[in-house]
Amino acid sequence: MTEFNNVTVQKEANIYFQGKVVSTLISFPNGSKKTLGVMQIGEYEFNTEQKEIMEIMSGKLDVLLPNKSEWIKIKSGDSFEVQKNSSFKLKIYEITNYCCEYV
Repeated sequence: MTEFNNVTVQKEANIYFQGKVVSTLISFPNGSKKTLGVMQIGEYEFNTEQKEIMEIMSGKLDVLLPNKSEWIKIKSGDSFEVQKNSSFKLKIYEITNYCCEYV
C-alpha cells in the first residue's frame, strides 16, 4: 500500500535523537495508529509500549531484536516485529523511510 485514505494526521512531528529520527502519527477510523518516519544514518535504541511492526519503505539498516545476540540485515521492502514492553537497537546505513504499526 503506497497511501492511506480517510485518516487523521498529527500536525506536530515526533522528533528524537536531536532531529535524526522524525515521525508523524496517523490515526485510522477504526482506532488503529501508525507512524510514518525518516531515520538519518546513525545508531539508535527504542523502547516499545505496544507490539510494533516496522515496515521499511527505503533504506538499509541492521536491527538487534530483544533477547537476541545477532543483528539482522534489513532493506527496502522488509519488515520486522518487536514485542511490547521491550527495546530494540538499529544501525542505519542510509536514510531510511519507515512505517510503524502499533498492534
